[in-house]
Amino acid sequence: MLLLLGRRIGQALVTLAGAGLLVFGMLAVTPGDPARRVLEARGVREPSPEAVAAMRDQLRLDDPLVVRFGRWAAHAATGDLGLSWRTGNPVSAEFAARLPATLRLTGVSLLLAVAAALLLGVTAALGAGRWPDALSRGIALAVLVVPSFVLGVVVLDVLVVRAGLGRVIADGTWATVFLPALVLALGSVATWSRVLRTSLLEAGSATYLRVSTARGAGRVRRLLVHQLPNAAAPFLTMVGLGTAALIGGAPIVESVFTWPGIGRYTVEAINGRDMPVIVGFTLVAVLTYVLAGLVVDLVCAAIDPRLRGQR
Repeated sequence: MLLLLGRRIGQALVTLAGAGLLVFGMLAVTPGDPARRVLEARGVREPSPEAVAAMRDQLRLDDPLVVRFGRWAAHAATGDLGLSWRTGNPVSAEFAARLPATLRLTGVSLLLAVAAALLLGVTAALGAGRWPDALSRGIALAVLVVPSFVLGVVVLDVLVVRAGLGRVIADGTWATVFLPALVLALGSVATWSRVLRTSLLEAGSATYLRVSTARGAGRVRRLLVHQLPNAAAPFLTMVGLGTAALIGGAPIVESVFTWPGIGRYTVEAINGRDMPVIVGFTLVAVLTYVLAGLVVDLVCAAIDPRLRGQR
């Protein structure tokens, strides 16, 4: 187990280093003069050459690219993602101020997605080939093909505006989290439930279930006691990586519901061409995927000893 932990941490560090290089490359090859864009983002429409030169000196843009990357990587390793071009405030501080709202939204959406996926997946496995399976497949297909921004607009129009349930402008509190979390969760339910159904049916073909059946175990008991634990690894893998995807997909839902989180802040940065914020969010998203993959691998190895020598 310790060998697996060391190997996975090493792989995670290499992945982060490569992602950091790509992220910095995005910032370096962006068209235009960064000094001029900073001044324009701060309201200076026609910056003078002297002001541009002073900003270039302040940002140390005349240093060699390798030196700039080393300085940026050293700062990023300590959590310093630079200064926002629009506000001049540290990007890390801006993210930290909005992180609780994003974590609240992601946490609730994760709980809703897991509960719905378990319900649909188990129901489909119990009724494989019959109407419960077809109904589960139909629900999964319906929520899969509808984009989250379309679903969010429909929810706002039908449930909030017409039915009077919830608020049009979410304030980031627990009182307004359910509807945006539901919209964010539905995109993951379809994939997770189908993976769980497939894993449960594969586990149901194991020969040891014949012994359980011979001892009088019913279909529901076999499914919950024997099949579900053996089908947990693929499902947990999807949930772990899907959790990172929830954070990556939060900007759309946060923008639709005006949720005051990191995602909405990043969308505003995209509209304002605020590259340090965009690059910072990209790096945070990559870090989330890497950490989620590491945690999922360790949890699956702890549940199933057969995976310890394979991952």
